[in-house]
Amino acid sequence: MTRLRRLAGVLAGLIIWEAVARGLPGSVLISGPVPMALHFYEHAGLITRAALETTSNAVPGFFWGNLVAVALAALVVVVPRTERVVAALALLVFCIPLIASGPILRVLYGPGDGPQIALAALAVYYTTFLAMLVGLRAVPQSWTDLMAVYGRGRFDTLIRVRARASLPYLFVGLQIAAPAAFLGAMIGEFTGAERGLGVLTLRAMRGLQIDATWTLATLTAVIAMIAYRFFGWLGQKLVGYRPVILLSAPGAKTARSLPARAAELVGITLLVLILWQVLMDGFGLNAFFAKRPADVALFLADAANREVLLSALGETLSFTLPGYLAGLLLGAGLAVLLVLSPPLSRAAMPVAIALRAVPIITTAPLLVLAFGRGAAGTVIIVAVMIFFPTLVACLQGLRQTPGQIFDVFNSYGAGRFRLLSAAQIPAMLPAFFASARMAVPSALLAVTTTEWLATGRGIGVLMALTSSTSNYNMLWSCVVALSVVAVIFYALVAMCERAVLRVYASEQVA
Repeated sequence: MTRLRRLAGVLAGLIIWEAVARGLPGSVLISGPVPMALHFYEHAGLITRAALETTSNAVPGFFWGNLVAVALAALVVVVPRTERVVAALALLVFCIPLIASGPILRVLYGPGDGPQIALAALAVYYTTFLAMLVGLRAVPQSWTDLMAVYGRGRFDTLIRVRARASLPYLFVGLQIAAPAAFLGAMIGEFTGAERGLGVLTLRAMRGLQIDATWTLATLTAVIAMIAYRFFGWLGQKLVGYRPVILLSAPGAKTARSLPARAAELVGITLLVLILWQVLMDGFGLNAFFAKRPADVALFLADAANREVLLSALGETLSFTLPGYLAGLLLGAGLAVLLVLSPPLSRAAMPVAIALRAVPIITTAPLLVLAFGRGAAGTVIIVAVMIFFPTLVACLQGLRQTPGQIFDVFNSYGAGRFRLLSAAQIPAMLPAFFASARMAVPSALLAVTTTEWLATGRGIGVLMALTSSTSNYNMLWSCVVALSVVAVIFYALVAMCERAVLRVYASEQVA
């Protein structure tokens, strides 16, 4: 009966969708299911080959990215002293928007599938790393003590105890990573690939082919949601338990003095510069396109170059910040509203979880068509990119309120709003800030992708132009600038998180 109701709901939605599209004949905003089906039928071979091409790049990227994530988490658990360095380097790479690293990878790899696979791996490794790290540590102290009594070392404990305990968390990470890998592969196709759904999407949007754009967006969304659902189902079948994971940065809760934090920052910065230089020299990459730290520093020493870069960066940030804040506030606000109305929550939650799996590449062209190529469209795309993950995280956070708290408030006859403001919202704050931190690179990805695809302004377009004109000094400078901005914003959000949680959830920063 439940399946019949779901099928009826889907059919009703398709009928309404078609009716709206027919009610706007000649519209450049929407295409109905019937024109989309006809477009797919007429171009089935081309679209199918493109989908297989993108999938064939997303799958190895998914594999390698998650393999690296598991290896990094295992290293941190076995050798705890490496945690700060590993976590900092992993965060730094994660903060580089995919659209920024894409042109660099295209230059380094040249033609072929290398950039698509590499970007798919970069899109998935960090969330799986965090989820796996939580899982490897989700072991009762008595188990590790027992292993120590029998003379087992950390590596033995990792293999025999921690690895098994981490499986539920691993599948949560894989579920989040599956649509992200597809996103990374499509962005790689934007940078100069010859085949794939990303290439078709770019052509359809630039040609204002509405039916094609909607068909490709819907197909990509369906593939991403199938992958998301598949790993959720597989995890449920294999381990039968789905934990709630708040993706907190490793090591973020440890209180340190300001000089210690400053020294650590200087040390990590020097390490990044050294690794950058060593990797470029070690692989013998041509200095014409593989720029070293000194090349970027000399280029930015010129005031004219700095002015061009900062002007483009300022325009990008002017759209990023309002979209970022709007997405967070709307996500948290709707989560609160859904908690106040449980029937509405039961209906909306599956939709929100499904939409969280949809890559921004599929929605950006449609939102650009709907809201235009100006500031409003860009801000809305950023907000949408952040909205659904924030909504899901905040709903999970609101539901973390202990049952004993509800009993205490009920015993005093407290109202629903009093319970919400005094207990549930404070319980939601760790989830809200975890989502806010993860949203920083997502916001920059959304705005630079929109600039690349539609607006013709900002640092996203500057990277596209400099890549096509072989101005690799500016291209590398753009990547460095975006990385620095992302890390600074991430740190500012983390500072706000510590200040707020110190008051409302002090155990989170103990």
